[in-house]
Amino acid sequence: MAQIKNYTLNFGPQHPAAHGVLRLVLELDGEVIQRADPHIGLLHRATEKLAETRTWVQNVPYMDRLDYVSMMVNEHAYVMAIEKLLGIDVPLRAQYIRVMFDELTRLLNHLLWIGAHGLDVGAMAVFLYAFREREDIFDMYEAVSGARMHAAYYRPGGVYRDLPDSMPLYEKSKTRSAAKVKRLNENRSGTLLDFIEDFTKRFPAYVDEYCNLLTGNRIWKQRLVGIGVVSPERALQLGFTGPMLRGSGIEWDLRKKQPYEVYDQMDFDVPVGVNGDSYDRYLIRMEEMYQSNRIIQQCATWLRANPGPVMSDNHKVAPPSRVDMNTNMDELIHHFKLFTEGIHVPDGEAYSAVEHPKGEFGIYLVSDGANKPYRMKIRAPGFVHLSAMDEMARGHMLADAVAIIGTQDIVFGEIDR
Repeated sequence: MAQIKNYTLNFGPQHPAAHGVLRLVLELDGEVIQRADPHIGLLHRATEKLAETRTWVQNVPYMDRLDYVSMMVNEHAYVMAIEKLLGIDVPLRAQYIRVMFDELTRLLNHLLWIGAHGLDVGAMAVFLYAFREREDIFDMYEAVSGARMHAAYYRPGGVYRDLPDSMPLYEKSKTRSAAKVKRLNENRSGTLLDFIEDFTKRFPAYVDEYCNLLTGNRIWKQRLVGIGVVSPERALQLGFTGPMLRGSGIEWDLRKKQPYEVYDQMDFDVPVGVNGDSYDRYLIRMEEMYQSNRIIQQCATWLRANPGPVMSDNHKVAPPSRVDMNTNMDELIHHFKLFTEGIHVPDGEAYSAVEHPKGEFGIYLVSDGANKPYRMKIRAPGFVHLSAMDEMARGHMLADAVAIIGTQDIVFGEIDR
C-alpha cells in the first residue's frame, strides 16, 4: 500500500519574497509547514576576513554593504568600536549629526520594509509610495557624502565633513520642463538642514497614509494577526533584539537602556507590542517612524543653533586642514602617512553595539597595535532572527512563510557577511 509522505519544497534562493539569496527548505504536509530549514552561504563575501587585510578606515565602506538599507548605522557601530580602542572623544556636533543620520537611516530601512512586506503579502501600491519618501532621504545622503547609498560618511573621531550649505538641484532636460524643475526645486533652495526640516514636517502625513492603507485593512490583518507568534520568554531565549523583541512585549532599546552619543538628550518613546505576532511587529515599526521623525527634528534644531567642529582635533586619527597642509611640510607628511599607512590602534579589544533598525548590531574588534584589525566579528540581528524561522513557521500555511520572512525584515548582506 502507498505511504503518504511529507512533501519537501525549495523556497528560493531566487524567490522575490526571500529578501536576498535565502534558500528555505520547507517540509510540507499538504500546505502546512512541518519544518523550515534556512540555508545560507550563497551571498558570502567574507567581510570579517577582508577586514584583516584593510586599514581601519578602509573598512568603513564594507560596513555599508553589510545591510544595504541601513548603511550609516552599520558604520556607526564600527567607528564607535575603534573610538573605544583609541580612547578619543567625538565633538558634540558630530554626535548630533550621527544621531540624526542614524534616524534618517531608520526611516530608509522601515520604508523599504513596509514596501517589501506589503508586496510580499499582495499590497502593491505601498511599495511605490515608500520609494517616493526614500528618494528624499537618498538626496540627503548624496548631499552630505556624495553617494546615494554607500555613504562611507562616518569616520573614527567624527564624520567626513560638516553639513553642506546647499542641496543638489534638478536641472531642465528633455524629460523635465522648466515648470516641473521649478516645482521639484521648491524645497531645495536652502541648506541641507532646511531640506531635512521641510521633510520632517511632511513625513508624518505620509506615514498616516500608510497606516490608513494597511492598519485597518481586513486582508492585511488576516495575513498578519496571529502569524509567527513568539512569547516574551522565547524571544529572549532566541536572542531577539529590536522590533522583533519589542513586538513580544520586552521593552529593550539600546538608545534608552545603554544610550550612546546624544540619545540621552533626545525625547522619544519606545513602542512595545502585546501579542508577539506579525501584526504587532508591523505596528511597532510604523510607530518607530513617527518617533525617529521626532528625533531628527530635535537634532536639526540643535545643529542649526550650534556650529562647531565635526572631527576630533587628535591628528593621530584626523587629517590636517588643507590650509595647514599647503603651508607646513610636517602637516603634508602627516597627511601622506595617514592616508597611505592608516591609523595605528593600541592593543586591546572592544565591543560596540547600536540600536540598528533591525535590532542590536554589534562590532567586536581585536587590535594588536597594527594599522589593521587583528580580528573583527559582526553581531548581525538578522542572523539571529532567521535562525528562529523554523520555530516561527511551524504549523502555519505555506503562504504564511512569506509573511514571516517579511516581519523578520532580513537583509542577506549582514546574515551571510
